[in-house]
Amino acid sequence: MLENLTAINLALLGLAMFTAGFVDAIAGGGGLIQTPAMLLSFPDRNPVEVVATSKTAAFFGTTTAAIKYRKSIKTDPRLLLAMVFPAFIGAAIGAHLASRISSESYKSSIFFIMIAIFIYTLVKPELGKNHVEKYAPRKLMSIGAIAAFIIGFYDGLIGPGTGTMLMIALVAIMGFAFVGASAIAKVVNATTNLASIIVVGLTIGVMWKLGLVMGIANLAGGYAGSHMALKKGSGFVRIFYLIVTALLILRLGYSLYFE
Repeated sequence: MLENLTAINLALLGLAMFTAGFVDAIAGGGGLIQTPAMLLSFPDRNPVEVVATSKTAAFFGTTTAAIKYRKSIKTDPRLLLAMVFPAFIGAAIGAHLASRISSESYKSSIFFIMIAIFIYTLVKPELGKNHVEKYAPRKLMSIGAIAAFIIGFYDGLIGPGTGTMLMIALVAIMGFAFVGASAIAKVVNATTNLASIIVVGLTIGVMWKLGLVMGIANLAGGYAGSHMALKKGSGFVRIFYLIVTALLILRLGYSLYFE
């Protein structure tokens, strides 16, 4: 059995990975499901190794969702490139520092930012329904690059909620509709996952067999979630996004003040 898991534990972990892939493809935040599930399954393993294994599985779902979105939604390839490279660099730096520095202050700042953005999105029901041209293309790429680097760093350092934070940046700051934001977020998130996997795989190690097997479940969830988001539209994604963001706020708050 993979990594000494029983058949029941493996099945439950697979279910968690499918659900995470489904949620992540719609609004981000799948790490809120799969990361705790992985850590609970391997309490005696290096947490950095466990999270990197979780990202290995997530990479399949995120990539599948990105491909599904790209077939239906056309995004400026220059903007994608402007976000992908800084995101990869930020995630690589974050992953390199993950086992060396305390992440509490970083998590604290993210926690309060998330609350502010959640309230802002909640009181503005029109936000994210349609794409709004807020900036000239060059300025939009600059803003996207900065946001991608910061969020990429967070993903490498901590992880859960990265897709949701990308959605926040794309919708609230950059003016994208929710479905369009999901399409971009999946490409960037797949990049940050890949950077973390490479860095941790080379320095600490990854449970490759488990990650690949769980990746199949995550892939199925990612496909189903992206299909539903495209079918239901931005209004559905907005509601799903608010729910996931609220759960992320609760999870970060518990981690900061109760754990």
